[in-house]
Amino acid sequence: MPLVTVRVPKGGLSQRRKELMIKKITDAVVEAEGYEEVRNYTWVIIDEVKEGSWGVGGKALTVAEMAAHMNITPEVKRKN
Repeated sequence: MPLVTVRVPKGGLSQRRKELMIKKITDAVVEAEGYEEVRNYTWVIIDEVKEGSWGVGGKALTVAEMAAHMNITPEVKRKN
């Protein structure tokens, strides 16, 4: 029974994006395992981590600081 955990900043994904991520991860597990039946036993958990609970280099970061660290803007415009 595969279990995949994905951690994202809280509020970073809409419900539609979460559902899409779960579907695509499940599809990838089915492909990697090589048999369709594993789909019924594949669990995907999206764990939303609250602000200030991420850290790198020994420092807790806000979402804005994480985005700056990765050289991206925190408010990415997405479809849905």
